[in-house]
Amino acid sequence: MGEWKQRLVELGIELPAVAAPVAAYVPAVRSGAHVYTSGQLPIVAGALAATGKVGAAISPEEAKQHARTCVLNGLAAIDALVGLDSITQVVKVVGYVASADGFTGQPAVINGASELLGEVFGAAGVHARAAVGVAELPLGAPVEVELIVEVA
Repeated sequence: MGEWKQRLVELGIELPAVAAPVAAYVPAVRSGAHVYTSGQLPIVAGALAATGKVGAAISPEEAKQHARTCVLNGLAAIDALVGLDSITQVVKVVGYVASADGFTGQPAVINGASELLGEVFGAAGVHARAAVGVAELPLGAPVEVELIVEVA
């Protein structure tokens, strides 16, 4: 077992099965030394864990947990493509938050993704990031997260 998979075990985290795409795309693509994931929704056991806008039906704290789920789905996609232990650096995270009118806490929501990457990868998990508020996300999801990682 490699370093990153061992770290997941130490944290008591199990990667889910790769979430099936909801349209015409693949979960992740490698280009040179980088893997780009498609936008990952908070899908658990094949179903969307929640729907609704953050700051209305979904609290920021709940949304932060859903962002963690999105990252786990992204890591599962990377693991299936190239193996989790090939990651040398998390390069960028892009998080989208379906936001109720007036909600401006997108950075705190996407911290759920960033903090999990830090827990798993330590210094290799430090990344650039965008946290974007949007009117709607696919299937009514509250959050969506994309990852770009460098691999060996």
